[in-house]
Amino acid sequence: MTRDIETDDDGLVRLQKLLAQSGVASRRKCEELMLEGEVEVDGEVVTRLGTKVDPRTAVIKVSGYRLPPVSDHVYLVLNKPRGVVSTMADPEGRRTITDVVADRLAEDPALRLFHVGRLDTDTSGLLLLTNDGDFAHRMAHPSYEVEKTYVAEVSGRMARGTLADLLAGVTLDDGPVQVRRARVIDAAAEKSIVELVIHEGRNRIVRRLLDQVGHPVRQLTRTRFGPVDLGTLKVGATRELTNDELGALLDSVGL
Repeated sequence: MTRDIETDDDGLVRLQKLLAQSGVASRRKCEELMLEGEVEVDGEVVTRLGTKVDPRTAVIKVSGYRLPPVSDHVYLVLNKPRGVVSTMADPEGRRTITDVVADRLAEDPALRLFHVGRLDTDTSGLLLLTNDGDFAHRMAHPSYEVEKTYVAEVSGRMARGTLADLLAGVTLDDGPVQVRRARVIDAAAEKSIVELVIHEGRNRIVRRLLDQVGHPVRQLTRTRFGPVDLGTLKVGATRELTNDELGALLDSVGL
């Protein structure tokens, strides 16, 4: 996340100045946080005022929360519309992510975005876009187990026993699936609204999972990716990750 930080000739900046310019608090309050032992740099508590750091490489935490490094990378949240292919280009001429974020790309013609993981064409909701390759790779890698939350409208009334089956684990043709959390938001005779939290990203996994337990998906939306919530972001709209969101994601994958 790019921030206009004034550095000294050596490329370093005083820590309290960096914190203040990053929006943590006023310069005086940042000094108080340092003196109170609330600021860490590269795993060490820093209380000496005037300590200088490299704003691009220092791993800084304030009261336990990660402050993202200064960089030229872009990190966006997209509310992907249903019917859009999760690619930046499509040889078949279908509507792609590039089409959805065309206005954003027009603002910076040199920007080359790619998506973090993917969503099925018929699935809407939260998708991360970035030009940071290391970040995208780790976010999508199953070993880091970043939780993803989905809300599905399914056929039929889902019973408590089915929720228990989901939480106990369901085996698909390509292996078992672990559901972290599951709840029924609403249920009627002909349909139910279900929320699921999983960490995997296998192809159409939520649809296959719910079909396996007898409740085919009618509509599916991803509402959360790790600490990032879709919230009220309009379909087809984008926003930048907040410092808190980005810091938490970087921490979760060891960057």
